[in-house]
Amino acid sequence: MGKIDIVTIVIIAANVIISYKGFNDFSFFEKYKFNIGDIKRGEQIRMFSSGFLHADNAHLLFNMFSLYVFANVVINYIGQTNFIIIYIGSLVLGNLLSFYFHKNEYHYSAVGASGAVMGIIYSAILLRPEMDLYMYFIPIPIPAYIFGIGYLLYSIYGMKKRNDNIGHDAHFGGAIGGYLITLLLSPWLFKTNLLMIGLLAIPIALLFVLKRAGKI
Repeated sequence: MGKIDIVTIVIIAANVIISYKGFNDFSFFEKYKFNIGDIKRGEQIRMFSSGFLHADNAHLLFNMFSLYVFANVVINYIGQTNFIIIYIGSLVLGNLLSFYFHKNEYHYSAVGASGAVMGIIYSAILLRPEMDLYMYFIPIPIPAYIFGIGYLLYSIYGMKKRNDNIGHDAHFGGAIGGYLITLLLSPWLFKTNLLMIGLLAIPIALLFVLKRAGKI
């Protein structure tokens, strides 16, 4: 992980400040959270602002720790500006996919930086697919690309079952954002990591096949 970059510090600080404002100000939280009905009434700012609000301390801590773990990989490979582009683009694309899947659920609401963070994670995996990840409940290292594919397959399962309170569609949309934007910003990956690009595309293609078939 190494030394934390100033850009990562600024993003984490923004999330903490805005989230704590939301924790202590219900009207602020309600005004800026993701909500289908309000977005349809023209409050598109919620597509962005909701990515800096969190449901509670645990939600905030998990997202910010995940960002801290993967941020330097992206910054070290493609720079601070591109990191910001991927973060914001993944945040918005995550919410766009969530809107697409819930567009007829007028009262559907969500908050969190999960889409943006998942975009950074998927970007880091594209850039360094050989890195190993360690999970506290699994005693052996997991190759990053296995984790990425597995997580998106789990997200598809969660989107299909809808039996928890997790915004799997926003996570998935963020991963798509991280995947596509990273490839646009780093076309050299097509020469060095073509096989990995194809493998990481499998769950993305599967999602849209299932959606078209009415299975999700």
